[in-house]
Amino acid sequence: MPKKRISRGRSKGDKGHSAMVQCSYCGSLVPRDKAKKQTRWTSLVDSRLLKELQQQGARISRERVVKYLCISCAVHRGVVKVRGKEERASRPVRRRT
Repeated sequence: MPKKRISRGRSKGDKGHSAMVQCSYCGSLVPRDKAKKQTRWTSLVDSRLLKELQQQGARISRERVVKYLCISCAVHRGVVKVRGKEERASRPVRRRT
């Protein structure tokens, strides 16, 4: 049977079984290497107040929020795009900023 993707839609390689995580939006169980991970830093302080406090030299703690998304929710929310056959064959170049 032909494969649609070289990686079979996962990033596990030859590791065997991988742990399951729960999608943050729909609650479905997804293998951790297949789920899309979204990491965001949030502050408990209002953004305008945060700017003023930082100008005065205060250090404000931030909290890291990690969300795991199943492929359906990731496509629905625009985290990943649906790509055609030719685009799937070539990997996009990711640049770190």
